[in-house]
Amino acid sequence: MLSRRQLIKTLTAAPSLLAGPLARAADPSQLALVIGNSAYVQAPLVNPVNDANAMGALFGQAGFTVDKRVNASQTDMLAAIDRFGEQVRRSETKLAVFYYAGHGAQLRQRCVDLGALLGKFAGVKDKTFVIILDACRNDPFGGGYRPEQRGLSQFDAPVGSMLAYATSPGNFTTDGSGSNGLYTENLVRELSNRNARIEDALKRVRLNVRLSSNGEQIPWETTSLEGDVFIFHDAQKKLSEAELEKLIEADLVALVPGRR
Repeated sequence: MLSRRQLIKTLTAAPSLLAGPLARAADPSQLALVIGNSAYVQAPLVNPVNDANAMGALFGQAGFTVDKRVNASQTDMLAAIDRFGEQVRRSETKLAVFYYAGHGAQLRQRCVDLGALLGKFAGVKDKTFVIILDACRNDPFGGGYRPEQRGLSQFDAPVGSMLAYATSPGNFTTDGSGSNGLYTENLVRELSNRNARIEDALKRVRLNVRLSSNGEQIPWETTSLEGDVFIFHDAQKKLSEAELEKLIEADLVALVPGRR
């Protein structure tokens, strides 16, 4: 049996073994606004709420300060985006992620305008923004409306940001047949890799979604990032033996009832 000291040395050599389901303390330098809408009157969806729950849990595990909203009205979404915009401008904020799952179309009066969201980041310097849209669902208005352009158009990413779409410009995605949509299912798996740059993770997502959909859905990004972005930003830090022992002890306290 390994001694305590041998165990610590083993985990020091393989820090990825520590990646688990436990959420870390919220870091005010990393913000995430997560929205998932399923309960539409005319065309309800199954997976967006599940998708938002999965992404919210992932960001929480990575130490983000997370604001998660499910089945939010337009008023609720606009209010959450306004608060998010205010938080983004705080000096301590370094990385801000917005995730949305639900219906999406070129319809500004009934939906939340992506341009308005991007406007929250205008003039903000020395910060990184990532916007992820698992939207563009088929026929979000029950056949009663036909937008001039299919799906969502492509926006240019402001400097220091990335926009990630579940599918290519003007095309649709599907709600998926499992507990999560095809895009978010792959997104959660790839972003859970602590050592993955977000660009590399999204490349693998694109490949897997394209293959799984027989080429019908191809995720798309537009980016103006100027540095490497990691969801688990502490993944590149090498912990000292004392820091690792403290982390292991905290995990054991959480996992073993009655342990102090």
